[in-house]
Amino acid sequence: MQYYGSKEMAASFRTVRNNTIAVAEEIPEDKYGFRATPENRTVAETLVHIARYCEGAEKIHKELHLSTLEGYDFMSFWMPILTDEKTPRSKAQIVEMLRTSGDRFAGWLESLSDGYLAERVEMPSMMPGPRSKTRFEMLLSVKEHEMHHRGQLMVLQRMTGGVPPLTRAMQERMAQMAAAAKK
Repeated sequence: MQYYGSKEMAASFRTVRNNTIAVAEEIPEDKYGFRATPENRTVAETLVHIARYCEGAEKIHKELHLSTLEGYDFMSFWMPILTDEKTPRSKAQIVEMLRTSGDRFAGWLESLSDGYLAERVEMPSMMPGPRSKTRFEMLLSVKEHEMHHRGQLMVLQRMTGGVPPLTRAMQERMAQMAAAAKK
């Protein structure tokens, strides 16, 4: 029996994306140009990176349905996206990008069959690690990638004087538990 399939993956991705959108909405637009160091992405660039990252998985798994990544030209796909991250956009445009790409990707995820998710994809020989991965594992990594960058955004939010919404929610739960324990 499989406990985690396409529907659960889509629901989990939606939760992660909604939490990212909450952070994006709370960071003031005048802080979207903030970067921790000259080498790092700005808040805006990081959010656009998150919004567009799904496109790589859609290209490999949906459009091309590749069974091997050996010889795949990652740079010709990613360079225009990496360049686009630097395109000036308003906060509203970026939040809409996050919503649109998240809805599209989650909708596609929940349509996938168990058989499709179980298919193996060969990794390029230059990459360390296993020689192949399931589509399930590769698609799950999109959510993991977003969580990594959302962690960065939460640090940037702290650096610009904010308190991330997930932190506030946890603090509220802890205060409620402490109050209940005193009764």
